[in-house]
Amino acid sequence: MRYPAAETAAKHQKILDAAARLFRERGFGVSVSEIMKATGLTHGPFYNHFASKEALIAECFAHAAEQKLAEQAAASATPEGRAAWADAYLSAEHRDQPGEGCLLAALAGDAAREPAVRPELTAYLKETLSRGEAVAPREEVLRRAAMMVGAVILARAVEDAGLSAELLAAARKGL
Repeated sequence: MRYPAAETAAKHQKILDAAARLFRERGFGVSVSEIMKATGLTHGPFYNHFASKEALIAECFAHAAEQKLAEQAAASATPEGRAAWADAYLSAEHRDQPGEGCLLAALAGDAAREPAVRPELTAYLKETLSRGEAVAPREEVLRRAAMMVGAVILARAVEDAGLSAELLAAARKGL
């Protein structure tokens, strides 16, 4: 039975959204079954939407990157917006909710071992850096990006809540 194109597109979008959240929360090891369960769909139709899990990963990253770039653009319209965005990025809330957060902080380690997503990650990072260069020299943009992403990664990784908070605060101060 064929479904209307709009319904198929809505299901495709639902899969991308669920996968983006789950991948950021748990990495690319999340199974197709888990992703489909999160959408309320059965495992069977997955291959009607994607040729493979690797294809899902690549499309999912591009989809999530587009959303994050739109958020960044909205926030970067003013110096105050950029400062508020940086504060939110280096917050305990962002640290504790990777499923809705930065793709780089959540997935850079996984992407390094997943060839299908590396071109998408590279394009996303280059676009993010390019946008930053509109307001600061490239070297400063690179330093800030590395510091912010690294601070979130480390703050998520340590088991000491005080150290985690210190890492985020030091990065905020460093900006």
